[in-house]
Amino acid sequence: MKNRYSEKDASSFHSREGTNADLVMRTYTSRLIGQEEDLVLHGGGNTSVKSQVTTLLGDSCDVLFIKGSGWDLGSIEPQGFPALDLNYLQRLRSLDSLSDEEMVNQFRTHMLDSSAPNPSIETLVHAFLPHKFIDHTHADAIVTLTNMDQPEDRLREILGDKIGILPWIMPGFPLSRKVVELYEKQPEIEAIILLNHGIFTFAETGELAYSRMIHYVTLAEEYIASRQPTSSEPPVVSTTVQVPADTLLPLLRGALTIEEGGSFRRPYLQLRQDKEILHCLQEKGAQQWYESGVLTPDHVIRTKNYPLWLDVQTTDEESISRTIESELRAYEAAYQEYFKQQVTDKGVERIRLDCKPRVILVPGLGIITAGGTEKAAVIAGDIAEHTLLAKHRGRSIAPYRELAQSHIFDMEYWSLEQVKLGKASPLSLSGTVALVTGGGGAIACGIGRKLLAAGAHVYLTDLDEDRLNQVAAMLAQEFPVDRIGTLVMDVTDQESVSSGMQAVIKQCGGLDVLVPNAGLAHVATLEELDEQKFRQVTEVNTMGVFQVIQAAIPVFRRQALLGKAPAHIIINSSKNVFAPGAAFGAYSSSKAGAHQLGKIAALELAGYNVRVNMINADAIFDDHGISSGLWDVVGPDRMRSRNLDPEGLKAYYRERNLLKTEVLADHVGNGVVFFASSLTPTTGATLPVDGGVAAAFPR
Repeated sequence: MKNRYSEKDASSFHSREGTNADLVMRTYTSRLIGQEEDLVLHGGGNTSVKSQVTTLLGDSCDVLFIKGSGWDLGSIEPQGFPALDLNYLQRLRSLDSLSDEEMVNQFRTHMLDSSAPNPSIETLVHAFLPHKFIDHTHADAIVTLTNMDQPEDRLREILGDKIGILPWIMPGFPLSRKVVELYEKQPEIEAIILLNHGIFTFAETGELAYSRMIHYVTLAEEYIASRQPTSSEPPVVSTTVQVPADTLLPLLRGALTIEEGGSFRRPYLQLRQDKEILHCLQEKGAQQWYESGVLTPDHVIRTKNYPLWLDVQTTDEESISRTIESELRAYEAAYQEYFKQQVTDKGVERIRLDCKPRVILVPGLGIITAGGTEKAAVIAGDIAEHTLLAKHRGRSIAPYRELAQSHIFDMEYWSLEQVKLGKASPLSLSGTVALVTGGGGAIACGIGRKLLAAGAHVYLTDLDEDRLNQVAAMLAQEFPVDRIGTLVMDVTDQESVSSGMQAVIKQCGGLDVLVPNAGLAHVATLEELDEQKFRQVTEVNTMGVFQVIQAAIPVFRRQALLGKAPAHIIINSSKNVFAPGAAFGAYSSSKAGAHQLGKIAALELAGYNVRVNMINADAIFDDHGISSGLWDVVGPDRMRSRNLDPEGLKAYYRERNLLKTEVLADHVGNGVVFFASSLTPTTGATLPVDGGVAAAFPR
């Protein structure tokens, strides 16, 4: 591992005015650590520095600046290190015991800034050790070596005699006492290795503490690399069926969906399948090796202890579904037994977490991870990938030794770990994946905004990439960019639609809400209507709806095969379906065709728990600067015929409806969210969003 410390970069950090110099150095070297994925992943590890500050009353106070909960070391700022009263923390060592709850209370009541983030749960380790700078990581190479038979002798052989070694101890007060006691017995040590956990390094300068971390991790990496088979040795792999991702992922996603009181928790799925991953999963004996427990118990809240090994030896959809069903049943039964055994042995009461896996290993396909949010699936994926590769490299050294389930349970059901996952109530469409065609227009912008506000992951598709990117950029100003996807898609081209659908499945695992919204307008009387223009409008407005519905049906069917969560098709029809306009025959007839397709889909897809509904909107001109493609075409003709300017035309349509109101793209979005939220058992319905146009009342 490269030592990335630069005196020039460190000096540029020190140029920040008004910030404690020790804290600036702490921030700089923490970022160096956090930017190495092989050292820390997603909040893992922590760093600290001891310093002095002046209080409001002018007193000098010894403080411990330590990484705060929720901050990523790779991008941490000085405010990410809450300051605590160091002298008080050190006095806590005199206690015989300290509960986790009281420990956290002592942290909160002895912070200098009440608005600062919660300090790391390993704060007392940093406080009790005397060194100024302390770094702690879960380095892949270190935990790989600690998860082997007889690790102590091997660690001393590799890392030298200036290290201390401790067995697995739960973080908190007990660990902090053991760490400092070990140091006091061996004051010459530069690092402490915690088996199944990680490494601490320490020094009086930030540069030296960081350099020691890189030094010891590099020794471990070099040792592991030296024990790998040479490239000339041919790999021994099993023969594996190539499972189609677009078949397996929706089946799996349906099976992993959790029903709670009539509502559903849908997972996001992420697939990883590079050459190294695929090779690992096809090695001889791979299941026995890679189905083992986590590298460190810190990972268990993200991935559970064990992955699900899913060996699919067929491409037949029904056979795959039976395999998923039986393997999941066995996995959940094993988890229930583990939970029952642990609460019985420990004599405790706990509320059991869901039994479903977070990591699924599929030979021939890759690593699949599941999470309630996109971020959770990514975190689980990063951890699972690092774990797989660490176990792979360890195979040539010694048998893997996983931590006892008793310790895993303590960590998995530890309240101070669970809080990392957050307890906020999910939004109504959290976990939902939606695809909206015609994504470069005003109505799609409103639909996307409302779906995103309800928690959905939204894919916008359009043939016009510039308009598509403009809408996506606008939405990204309000919502997380990782929940906004764009796809250049031609709804009239079967191959383009199929490719787009496969891309969504590969990225999220499935689809829950389809909104056929792409539309094309043309103004001409029937006498003057050009045949090619008529066909073009029909291709987009009718055939386009048909194409995307047809492509989505297999996804919905597969999700329904092992799951009960409803899916939705919500067609953006038009007020013109019931109240067509003169010189608007191509648009009105093609929209009526799409509307009728929706009714047929409602009849045919109810057996897959797909609800199909239509929204008939009218007179939506723009959305926050995004114009309507329809009104770009129709507007000039309508203004000429009524001798109106753009604002006058809007006023005309506002006064035309019964409620005398302006109809906005957000109103259509609200209608989509209503249907997508499954608030009523409705299918085959038409919802007018037009302010009330009597001639367009559904009949």
